[in-house]
Amino acid sequence: MINTILNNIKLAITKIISAYNLEIDEEIFFEKPKDPSFGDYATNIAMRLAKSLRRSPLIIAKDIVEKIDYPRLHISKVEVAGSGFINFFIDRLYLASVIFSIITENEHFGDLQLGRGEKINLEFVSANPTGSLHIGHGRGASYGDSLARILRKAGYSVSTEHYVNDAGNQINNLIFSINERYRELFGLPCQLNEDSYHGKEIIELAKQLQSLYGDYYLHHPWEKTFRQFGVDYLLAGLKKDLADFNVTFDTWFSEQALYDNGEVEKVKNYLISQGHTYELDGAIWLKTTQYEDEKDRVLVKSDQTYTYLLPDIAYHANKLKRGFTHLIDVLGADHHGYINRLKAAIAFVGGNPDQVDIKILQMVRVLQNGEEIKMSKRSGKAITLRDLMDEVGTDALRFMYVSKALNTHMDLDLDLAVQNSNDNPVYYVQYAYARIASVFRVVEEKGFLFQAVNSFSHLHLESIEQLVLQLVQYPLIIEEAATKRLPHKLAQYLLDLAQALHTYYNDERIITDNWDEVREKLTVLKAVQIVLKDGLNLIGVNTKERM
Repeated sequence: MINTILNNIKLAITKIISAYNLEIDEEIFFEKPKDPSFGDYATNIAMRLAKSLRRSPLIIAKDIVEKIDYPRLHISKVEVAGSGFINFFIDRLYLASVIFSIITENEHFGDLQLGRGEKINLEFVSANPTGSLHIGHGRGASYGDSLARILRKAGYSVSTEHYVNDAGNQINNLIFSINERYRELFGLPCQLNEDSYHGKEIIELAKQLQSLYGDYYLHHPWEKTFRQFGVDYLLAGLKKDLADFNVTFDTWFSEQALYDNGEVEKVKNYLISQGHTYELDGAIWLKTTQYEDEKDRVLVKSDQTYTYLLPDIAYHANKLKRGFTHLIDVLGADHHGYINRLKAAIAFVGGNPDQVDIKILQMVRVLQNGEEIKMSKRSGKAITLRDLMDEVGTDALRFMYVSKALNTHMDLDLDLAVQNSNDNPVYYVQYAYARIASVFRVVEEKGFLFQAVNSFSHLHLESIEQLVLQLVQYPLIIEEAATKRLPHKLAQYLLDLAQALHTYYNDERIITDNWDEVREKLTVLKAVQIVLKDGLNLIGVNTKERM
């Protein structure tokens, strides 16, 4: 609705200024003033035309305003302000019709048709299957899963993917660690080193192997069995934690499969044959400086083992081969320097560097009692995602993780996350939904059968103005969050909508003796409830009927 209104205003202004016979083509932008007294939307087009026209921006603005067709554009008022801003006030009765659109479209309100022809691969988390997920993984999981849901609502074809790092040196360290713990169970010395894995899950793995096989692998080759058993066990735990965190993946892609089907070797040979590499000191280097990388990168070390970059290139080449037109990778803070070299690699294998969008998540601090905590009280080890879920619950975590822009550092306040107060953001939004549910329960108890209205005749539009202004923004928020990859915009929107609901609820008596008026108010509340539920679902948070 708002998009249509603004587009029509833009067309009207474009037609007006076309009479000036300018050779330049100034684009018309709208902004939403922070002060509502300055209108719903404003444009500075008159100020940007002043130099070319050699006229005062105030005169230009007044000329434009005089020629605006208010009724056709659903505008109630237009003002010229400041040094030439044009402020538009949208007709409130027309805006209120968004309520009826929401009732009709239900959870499909805000659905968009963006990204036609695009096929997006969204990879996130991609934790090594060598231990538990940590708090950084939780932030990446919240962002990636929320972004996927938002993109789908915006009309994109999205496939979510977890890259299972089940090859390479970290897996060798894993099976070595399992074997040492297995030997320890039989009274033999455990000789773990700095690169080994010391977590309690490795001990549990060893115990299960002992239970299944006894001392068999003290006397027989153990590498293959321990590898498969260890990866399967730890991957199952990882999947369980993510499922409990309301995150699922369309594809779990094995790194080892790239070696098994020869893709890593093929990519290496292709890069060499195309002249994208050179040899130095016995190693093979990739010419990533051709794409603004700070230095060239080693593909094959002097001992002929591969660096992690080579299978990563093969993996991204595989994504392109599968027909994806856009790749989104969500990576940890320590991967900032990875951006240019990966874009270079994509170009070297025949792709477009602009097809890759790398999102870097910043660090998370966990706070309790105002102080940072790094260790779990229960295990004495680093805090895991499971620890946080057990402590504060999935809903609070999902909302708080996604409420901050991914590229900013964040503090995760555990005390706030468990508060049943309006200071807790997820409580505040869920309580808005529950408040509406409670009103409908009261109405039902009074024997009133609710049926949504399709017009307003008793309601004072001023009383629902802030709710309406929030509701009409929903499709725009979906568009911005999807196209700019910013799920936190949706979380902030839900807080704003909840605030408008709480204000309305506190200021307005919903249930009166005038049941015609009550029906209209309930129609408004039902529309708000629909958007709250849909928005929360898009960031993986549940609604609550009672709080």
